[in-house]
Amino acid sequence: MTPEDQRVFFDAELRPHRSLGPSGFAIVMAVATGFGFVIGIMFMIAGAWPVLGFCGLEILLLYIAFRLNYRAGLRREHISVTGRGLRIRYLAPDGRVSNWETEPSWLRVSVENPRRGAGRIVLSSRGQQTSIGSFLTHTERQELADALVTAIQEYRSTPYQGA
Repeated sequence: MTPEDQRVFFDAELRPHRSLGPSGFAIVMAVATGFGFVIGIMFMIAGAWPVLGFCGLEILLLYIAFRLNYRAGLRREHISVTGRGLRIRYLAPDGRVSNWETEPSWLRVSVENPRRGAGRIVLSSRGQQTSIGSFLTHTERQELADALVTAIQEYRSTPYQGA
């Protein structure tokens, strides 16, 4: 490998933001469980004992929803532009890994930001395309696309591409 092959023009790892950490999760679950227990006991004393079971079911569903949310947060997208080309490594929450590679000289970068729903950055080259950053905010997607376009322009301006 030549030094030009090893040159890094862009390197980023994208991961979904999770605002509630483990201690916050424990606090939310403790408060929800406490309220659910108190409400369930009050209804049980009033003679509506089935409500206690439904309060327990609510807590279980809340716990499952948080666990699924945290699992989705394990998703990763690693994007790199080197002297050897563009490579995207996707890591799914279940551990599956997939890669997308292309020579960036003809790469097009477009940002899709619909008024409603999730947007994404679409990378296309030679009839192939992939998308990245669907979990990013509108501003983050635009910043990432701008940085990627700059890196690709720098890649194109180098006298040698080893891909």
